[in-house]
Amino acid sequence: MSEKMVLVGILPEMVAIDPGEQVVWYSNAGNIKIEFDPQRCPFSSNILQAPPGVRLSSGAVRPGLTPGSYKYRLSINDQMLTHGEVLIRGK
Repeated sequence: MSEKMVLVGILPEMVAIDPGEQVVWYSNAGNIKIEFDPQRCPFSSNILQAPPGVRLSSGAVRPGLTPGSYKYRLSINDQMLTHGEVLIRGK
């Protein structure tokens, strides 16, 4: 599975992925937390977390998911920093 890396601190507002790709967030500044709306999450879990220096992978897009835009909140050490968006493209 290929990956699209998001370096926290150099955060794009939006990252686009194709079917078969995943998003990877990384921060060495603190504990990272990504939180999608539980009703509109493109991955198997709507909350993803990792300690500093560990790559946080979204995993594969859920099978049968409708392509579109999925927004999330990003926190470091439980402090909400920004909002982001994952765009899932169609085949």
